[in-house]
Amino acid sequence: MRKTPAYIAAHIRRVLLDGASAPHTEEVQRFFKEEIQSRGWYTDELRKVAVRFRKAILADCDQDFLLAVADKLFRGRILEEKVFAVVLLQGLVRQFGEAEFKLFSSWLPRVSTWADHDGLASYLLGPMIAAEPRRARVVFTWAKSRNRWLRRAAAVSLIRAIREKKCRREVIQLSNLLLNDEDDMVQKGLGWLLREAAKYDHDQTLPYLMKIRQRAPRLVIRTACETLPAVERVQVLGTKRARLKAES
Repeated sequence: MRKTPAYIAAHIRRVLLDGASAPHTEEVQRFFKEEIQSRGWYTDELRKVAVRFRKAILADCDQDFLLAVADKLFRGRILEEKVFAVVLLQGLVRQFGEAEFKLFSSWLPRVSTWADHDGLASYLLGPMIAAEPRRARVVFTWAKSRNRWLRRAAAVSLIRAIREKKCRREVIQLSNLLLNDEDDMVQKGLGWLLREAAKYDHDQTLPYLMKIRQRAPRLVIRTACETLPAVERVQVLGTKRARLKAES
């Protein structure tokens, strides 16, 4: 009898439950403001198991079957199940097309913490946008969502592209859209994007940071400036405290 994606997903859930670590579950909870459900796995071990499952599944089944397994796992609120789903697919991103991009985008409303969000945005959505920059159009829809995780995804999913010096115009346009967002998760995501933009697209990003420094949330500006040279960081932050920190 041929096993179904639901059967394999249920088996993976049992493996994650059997390998759970109660002490580490408590450690994981300290990283999140939201109440999460974690099995207490360390990331390296979880990745090793996911890679083994990927190889085993693809030895007997096709890529669509693997996608279906991952789709089953990226449900509910168990952190490791969602991370497992992303790792199952992470090494295959270059083989995916529009159907898969729509599937991964549909997972965003299922996100419950920044950890499963950032895995999805950084390792699946982000590389696919970098591979085909026209897909970046969707981030402007996400940026207008009432869901904080879609708005954060709008920023984080552009990081891979800007590291490859792509989507430069979209980064600025999106930043303008998110600049007044009051959610700290969105602000951190935007600051992260601008920090990477400052590293990989410095000549455009520094003038932009100077332009928005008076009206941008402090968290966004501080994060965006983290890797700038000391003199430029002082220019953007423009405070005595920043000058002292830069000189230390």
